[in-house]
Amino acid sequence: MLMTKRKPASVGEILTEEFMQPLALTQAALAEAMGVPRKHVNELCNDRRAVTAPTALILARVFGNSAEFWLNVQRRCDLWEAMHSPHEQARIERAKPLQSVA
Repeated sequence: MLMTKRKPASVGEILTEEFMQPLALTQAALAEAMGVPRKHVNELCNDRRAVTAPTALILARVFGNSAEFWLNVQRRCDLWEAMHSPHEQARIERAKPLQSVA
């Protein structure tokens, strides 16, 4: 799989720069809108919490977009991290492709 060398924008970056800042939303205000503790939003904004399916559904409802949008942001970051981690690369290299039965 080919991916760019440049790290994709994280959920925290997208959330703060593309959604919260233009709407002048504080973490506390977003947490209230989402119905979650402020710590949950703080961890999302600071990339210490990954977007799960339920969180993606909540964010989609709050911002009027899709859960797939949020899950795709998370997926791109997760894939990039795995592809650029020496530890994960070693694990991937140990995997043996199955031989096709012809």
